[in-house]
Parts: sequence; C-alpha cells; structure tokens
Amino acid sequence: MQAVVIAIGDELALGQTVDTNSAWLSARLAEHGVPTLYHQTVSDDRAAITQALVTAAQVSDVVLVSGGLGPTEDDLTREALADAMGVELVADEASLKHLRAFFRLRKREMPERNKVQAMYPAGASMIKNTCGTAPGIRAELHRAVVYVVPGVPREMRVMFDRDVLPPVVEAAAASEAGRRVILTTTVHTFGKGESDIAEQLGELMARERNPKVGTTVAAGIVSVRVRSEGSDRDAASAALEQTVDDVRQRIGAVAFGRDCDTLAEAVITLLRERGLRVATAESCTGGLIGTMLTDVSGSSDVYVGGWVTYANEMKAGQLDVPESVLAEHGAVSEPVALSMAEGALENGQADRAVAVTGIAGPGGGSAKKPVGTVWLGLARRDGDDVSSQALLLRLLGDRDAVRDRAAKCALQMLRFDLLGVPMSELGWAMPREASEHGSG
Repeated sequence: MQAVVIAIGDELALGQTVDTNSAWLSARLAEHGVPTLYHQTVSDDRAAITQALVTAAQVSDVVLVSGGLGPTEDDLTREALADAMGVELVADEASLKHLRAFFRLRKREMPERNKVQAMYPAGASMIKNTCGTAPGIRAELHRAVVYVVPGVPREMRVMFDRDVLPPVVEAAAASEAGRRVILTTTVHTFGKGESDIAEQLGELMARERNPKVGTTVAAGIVSVRVRSEGSDRDAASAALEQTVDDVRQRIGAVAFGRDCDTLAEAVITLLRERGLRVATAESCTGGLIGTMLTDVSGSSDVYVGGWVTYANEMKAGQLDVPESVLAEHGAVSEPVALSMAEGALENGQADRAVAVTGIAGPGGGSAKKPVGTVWLGLARRDGDDVSSQALLLRLLGDRDAVRDRAAKCALQMLRFDLLGVPMSELGWAMPREASEHGSG
C-alpha cells in the first residue's frame, strides 16, 4: 500500500511559505507502515490540481491533499476533485449548519462566500472540522481513496488523526502488501562534513541494506536517517536500534542526539548530570549562544547568564579584558577570547564559561583576519584550578551562517570538554589553531 501527498497553494509553489504539512503527513503514515511514493506541490490552478489528482489516484492507494478548501476564489481543490471525478458539486446541509453555528458562536454574520465550504463532489462524503470552518472531503478516484484536509496545520492534524488515519491503517492491515512496519529515527551530528560522516558510515549506507541509512544537512547539522522495515514491529525496532548503535560507534562524539534533540539540550543535560553551571560571553554572535541555551526548558538550573560585549569598552568594563590586550591584539584574537571566557567564569561565579569573538561580515574583514574568522574561548574551574582554551575557526557563509555556526561550535566545544573528548575530533569545524593555558 502506497500513498501520494499533495500540497495546494500558490504560496507553497512560489516558495513564500514552507510546506510542513506534507512532511508531517508522510511521517505519520510511515509510523503505520504506509510509505509515501512522492510529494507534489501544486499552485492554485484548477486544471493543474485536477491533473495532479488523476495521476496520483492512478499510481497509489491513498491520496492525501492539504489546502485549497477555504472560501476564497483561489480555493479550488473541491472543484478540481469534482472535475477529476466527472461529477458536480452538491451542498451538505450538516456542514452548512455547522458553518452557521461557527459564526453565530462568534457573534459574526457568515459571509455568503463561506457557503462554498459546505459543497462537495457528488458521491463523496464530508469530514467534520471541529477546529475551523473548512470541512474535509473523502472520495474514491480510480484505484485510490482521496482525503482532502485543510491547509491550516492545526486543523489538518486533528482531522487526520481522528478521521483519516484510522481507515487508512485498517485498509493497510487488510492488505497483504500493507502488513509492514516502517520505523524511522534520526541521529544528529555537528562538527564534521556530510562526506566525512558518509565515509565513516561505510557499508551501513548500502542502498540494498535494511535498515536503510542516509544523510541530510541543514544549518551545519548533519543528520543520519535510519529507516527499518519489516513485518514484525519488535524485529524492526531491534534492527533500528542496533543500526543506531552502529552509527554512533562509527561517527563518535560529534553525534549529540536523536530526532527532536538539540545541541543545546545535549549540553544542558551534561551540565546537569555533572552539577556544573555555565556562563557565556559573546561578541559577534550577539547573544545567540545564550538564546540557544535558554530555549531549553529548565536551563536556569545550569545557565547563570551571560554578556553581549560588542564594544571594546564593554569587554574591558564588564569582562575585565585588559585594554592593553585589546590594543595590541585586537578584539578578534586568541588573548581576547581567553580573557572574555575567564572574565565570564569569574564574574558569573560559574564552573564553565564559553566566549566568542569574530568577524561575521559582510564587512570588517582583512587579509589577516578575513570574514568568518572566529575565536572561541572556554574557561573551566575544577576545584581551585582554573584553565582556559582558545580555538580559531575559519567559517564560510553569509553573516547569519557564520553567527549560527560559531554559536554551535561554542556549544560543541563545551560539550566535548564535558565529555573529555579532544577538540581535534571536530571535522569541518576543526580549529586551525588551538592553545591552552591554566593557573592554579
């Protein structure tokens, strides 16, 4: 049993809005052993939608369509479905009654145009919408059952889980070919490039292998996707977890979490386990490290706070960076990164402190210090001993990319320190230079 997922809307086809519905729908189907053959995005064009529906219904068993059920002139999915079925639109009195009640409850008069939302192709049936005004539609077309749901994610998800998924799962279970389990997970990494990760995974990425292993990249995070299929859930789950263990063993400490885990969450977990607190000192990242940390619920247990010190006067006044060091070496330098980290450690009364200073661009670079030059500092307190380390990074990309990578490198640097892993294990983000010093 296979599905096709279609997303409707000019805003999606033009790239003005990111289509998150299709990914969500495919993931929910995969959880129940129904693979998606393809995704398709179609503009608000009646003929194009009709053709997409006909084609999808000829090659799949289930067609899921999101969007185009609103009351405006460019909401054409119901009309296109009727065209594909060769029937007329008819009114559903129960849906019309629901629409009127929806507006009456909000003390509003229902616009005449909203009546179209109570229309559906003859021979089809309506799916009640308890979260909005647009009912869904269920219809049969060629070999497929077609489900049309609203494009609003909240409405779509409620309708799908309540009224679409159960019959799809039942149909899949009744089909010999559909009696399969598809389990997926993702292992996230940061610090090595995709090609390096792929080389380390080796034969685990063989296409004929089950579980299948692949990689994707987004914002510097290389994610290893694992998909296990089989007729038995327990066996598929065991194979999935074994492959995840193999992946982690091969790629090492750059792997920081699975699925929805973030790098900041991994760092906070380690700090909490070790009973340590961290402070931050930021220049070019403008507080981004602190934002990543405080995005995690409960981060106040381990994050004491930080400083955003863009101006040299702030570095000197707030973090005790010697003015002579700033004058001699410049703000983007190893001594300043070390001093910033040490100042944050001391003034924040923390156990660890990370600092970042760099040139995010697009201006400000030079031959000696080009755009993307970033120094990271890490200061640590272990009992009465204080030590610090600085790393030099050469990061590529625009201003946002440099800032984002620098913040993530700082978090990974801290994570490696907490794990006792050498910084040399960082790959594409590997420092060009590293130095370390300490004091008793």
